[in-house]
Amino acid sequence: MSFWKLWNLSFGFFGVQIAYALQSGNISRIFRTLGADPHSLSFFWILPPLMGILVQPIVGTLSDKTWTRFGRRIPYLFVGAAVAVAVMCLLPNAGSFGMSVGAALIFGLIALMLLDTSINMAMQPFKMLVGDMVNEKQKAKAYSIQSFLCNAGSVVGFIFPFFFAAIGLSNVAAEGVVPDTVIWSFYIGAAILILCVIYTTSKVKEWPPQEYREYNPVADEKEESANWITLLKKAPSTFWKVGLVQFFCWAAMLYMWTYVVDAISETVWGTTDPATSDYQEAANWTGVLYAIQAMGSVVWATLLPRFKNVKMAYSVSLVLGAVGFILIPFCPDKYLQVIPFLLIGCGWAAMLAMPFTIVTNALQGYGHMGAYLGLFNGTICVPQIVAAVCGGTILSLVGHHQSSMMIVAGVSFLIASACVFFISNGSRHATKA
Repeated sequence: MSFWKLWNLSFGFFGVQIAYALQSGNISRIFRTLGADPHSLSFFWILPPLMGILVQPIVGTLSDKTWTRFGRRIPYLFVGAAVAVAVMCLLPNAGSFGMSVGAALIFGLIALMLLDTSINMAMQPFKMLVGDMVNEKQKAKAYSIQSFLCNAGSVVGFIFPFFFAAIGLSNVAAEGVVPDTVIWSFYIGAAILILCVIYTTSKVKEWPPQEYREYNPVADEKEESANWITLLKKAPSTFWKVGLVQFFCWAAMLYMWTYVVDAISETVWGTTDPATSDYQEAANWTGVLYAIQAMGSVVWATLLPRFKNVKMAYSVSLVLGAVGFILIPFCPDKYLQVIPFLLIGCGWAAMLAMPFTIVTNALQGYGHMGAYLGLFNGTICVPQIVAAVCGGTILSLVGHHQSSMMIVAGVSFLIASACVFFISNGSRHATKA
């Protein structure tokens, strides 16, 4: 496929990632503003991965069996994006409807559940489209393009609140109400999301069943016979070994998303009170740091192919990310915080590109690509659920300081970097578990 065909396959991911960045960058801020206690904050983060582990295998399995004139994966992509747009207009207004703190938190939880369900429904088809329509030789390039668009969307989504504050929108609001900078970030992000998805759905024409089978020669009986348990039993060993690395990576990321706003506000501004202007300024600056992380990830992604040893590239990237996490509590100046986030970006680049490249190559000839990728998403969701359940307890064990949770995340990344070396060389020919 030409570069632009590969680009069109993933372009809608830019808009989906803006939505995802707005969610991951602002959820803790929104719920802290609504009145959530820091020790229970991680429980609000259970819903996103829980929805992911439920939705993505279902979307993968159903879309494997779906053939319409609109395509195989694209109908799920479009419906997911449409629902996400509607919910993005509701979630940041959870504190604006005159409800009590408890009611506002419940409303926010329901909106978050619907938002993450729809984002997952829109996100998964992009990975499947690459698995369906790109040959093994070009997969690394295709996922690299997807990684670039993912990071570009992240930069835009993360920087929106800071940008809107810079042009004059209010960054403070009444107690329990989310500032206009966040509300308008979600509005504009929703508009970009639907435009990007419309572009992809108009440019990409999925193969009809006969042509699909010509390029994906798997027996019909094999495509139709297996349930999820059977698929997991037959999964290549590489599927599970990469999943072990994923566990420690995504647990660390969950702790960053949950606690980093408070950690930076505590380290740099000396407060964790969401009612203060300093806290809201810290939250905006965290968005800028997330954007810097994404830009660092783009740069590092261009350097990863220079490593001759794939496992070494993967492991080194995660070690750099671990150093970044551990440095956050030791950088008392907001500009010094740029260094840790650039290092975290190195680990993030490897997390985005390498697991799916390794696993999809290992899955060639197994069939059920959509179902397998949906199940592989469990290696992203399960660790986040486990980390969220344990978050409050770990926070208490490290002295109730959110900044200490960044060190916990760093240690988790170090464990992940060691687990990389359990992955077999030549994943394409990995044996069945």
